[in-house]
Amino acid sequence: MPELPEVETVRRGVDEAFRGGRISAVEVYNPRTVRRHATGIADFQLSLTGLQVTGSGRRGKFMWLTLDDGRALVCHLGMSGQLHVVTDGRAAHKHLRGRIGFADARELWFIDQRTFGYWDLAELDNSVPKTMAHIAPDVFEAAFDANAAAERLLRRQIEVKKALLDQTWISGVGNIYADEALWRARLRGRRSGASLSKRKALELLGHVKDVLTESLAVGGTSFDELYVDARGEAGYFARELAVYGRAGQPCKRCDTPIKREVIGDRSAHYCPKCQR
Repeated sequence: MPELPEVETVRRGVDEAFRGGRISAVEVYNPRTVRRHATGIADFQLSLTGLQVTGSGRRGKFMWLTLDDGRALVCHLGMSGQLHVVTDGRAAHKHLRGRIGFADARELWFIDQRTFGYWDLAELDNSVPKTMAHIAPDVFEAAFDANAAAERLLRRQIEVKKALLDQTWISGVGNIYADEALWRARLRGRRSGASLSKRKALELLGHVKDVLTESLAVGGTSFDELYVDARGEAGYFARELAVYGRAGQPCKRCDTPIKREVIGDRSAHYCPKCQR
């Protein structure tokens, strides 16, 4: 699933292309794409047509376009969702689930092979869609309080890896960046939150922000054609990964073979020497 750097990279591309644009037509081809819009495809299409995009936003793995009627078009990419800026007359992609046409003849395509992603319309509350109320701020938001987050982690008995994936505690972090931050902090993902010191918890959060920042700088992590930015280009952070997806390969810090285990039904990669 695309994580914070990948979603933010897509948001930036879509914002650059369509901020200020007027929506002239909307077509949705799969009801799952608007499954959260209770009144269905026809109403969704009608509700968007004629509106102007005034900006965009993101929280964790969710992004949205703000509209001039005070609402937001929320997008979750799911496992395989892509947003493409289309400026030519190319043939429709076989996994095209919806398209938004603009007055200048450009289009925003939503391509989603596995159909886990979706579009939704939501009211805004202090510039954040109300449907995001259960999602915690991510490390780049002004609303994120590292001290409060660290204190909350110290009260939790669950594994640190599972805590990092909990979007109600800190959003935007998935398997890739959780493993990388834990390696940098020299922490095993099976450690409980309650077993950490406040200093170590803050250190871990610092590594989370660092690894997300570094990935964002190179367009995120791409392993296959399912993740590309709004121009169809791949990200390059896979070259920098220290543990994720490297089981059996030498640790970049000590040369010990990286191991893989399962924590909470999710794969976890770690160095058995560096992360005791």
